[in-house]
Amino acid sequence: MLSPADMDRTMDEHFRFEALDDIDGVVSTLTEDVEHDVVGFPGGPTHGRDGARKFYEATFPDLADGRVETVCRLYGENFLVDESLWSGRAPGTPFGVVGRDRPLAFRLLHIVEFAGDGRISRENVWLDLAAIQQQLPAI
Repeated sequence: MLSPADMDRTMDEHFRFEALDDIDGVVSTLTEDVEHDVVGFPGGPTHGRDGARKFYEATFPDLADGRVETVCRLYGENFLVDESLWSGRAPGTPFGVVGRDRPLAFRLLHIVEFAGDGRISRENVWLDLAAIQQQLPAI
C-alpha cells in the first residue's frame, strides 16, 4: 500500500510536468494501461498512455503559465482525491471556449488511483467549466 507521501510525490511531479508543458514527463507518471478521463472531454475516457498523450497534446497549446495550488487532499488505499485551483492564461481555446490570452482560474477535482509502483493507473478529472465560461465570455 502506498503512503500519502508516496501519492503526493507522484501527484506533485505530475502537476510539475503539466506546468512545464512536458508531455513526456506527464505520461511518465502514468501506467501503460492508464484510464484517463477528463469528464466532458470529447471522446470520453481513454485507455493507455497514447490516449492520455492526445489529451495533453490538444490541451497544452490552449493554456499557458499554469500553476496548480492544492487546496485539499483526501487519501484512501492507493487512491487520493485532490481539490486544486488552476491559474494561468488562456491563449487558445480551452475546453471549447475562446481564450484570447486572457487570465483564467478554475477549480479542479482529481480522483486518482495508483498502481503498486506509484504510477497513476486511473485519473478522473472534473473541472469547473462554468467558471471558465464566465471568465472567458464571447466578445
